[in-house]
Amino acid sequence: MFQRDYFMRMIEQMTEAVGQILQLRRERKQEEALLLLDELLDKRFRLSSKLIRSLSDEDLVRMMTTNGLLESDQLGAIAILVRQEAELHGELGREDESFVLSIKALHLFLRLSLADTETVIVNPNEQIAELLEELLPYELPVHTKKLLSTWHEAEGRYDQVENMMHELLDDRVLSAAEATDIYRRLLLQDDERLAAGGLPRQEIVQGLRELNDQYKLG
Repeated sequence: MFQRDYFMRMIEQMTEAVGQILQLRRERKQEEALLLLDELLDKRFRLSSKLIRSLSDEDLVRMMTTNGLLESDQLGAIAILVRQEAELHGELGREDESFVLSIKALHLFLRLSLADTETVIVNPNEQIAELLEELLPYELPVHTKKLLSTWHEAEGRYDQVENMMHELLDDRVLSAAEATDIYRRLLLQDDERLAAGGLPRQEIVQGLRELNDQYKLG
């Protein structure tokens, strides 16, 4: 009962806070909204925007993990606020800051989705889809591509795993041997699941053959 009341209060507080931020955005008071957001991060999580930027997504996940259990709604709330801050900086013409924060929010939602824990406060996959759409004009960092590849595989989107794999090969941060391992791991799935994931078995076999021809693998 206590836990349920706690989550309900958190949802109410987050809904109210985001509503206030959105109202300030409509009034073109973005700087005030940024101050409100930082106050909320400090009051609710003992964090600041500056600290969140300095920490990796792995660090934030560790901070939100107690006795091996991820406090998923806490992490979701932080991710929501980081995305709001990204949008505020975008509206102020600070494209670089907006991009960095959008990537941070994307990483947090990806981590939340991969944790596969129940979240009341947010649907991480919806947030991921929206952020990926917004980030289409940009070249994503290598770390983001790797995390996306892991997420696509967990979600059964094997065609997207292959796309990310080729991007990482082009970026020279993934070896041909590692790419081969990805293909071989996918081959462990049954034919129906592979077809549903957009990458039928015969295409994987063909991909392996092409990798071998291009990189002269043994």
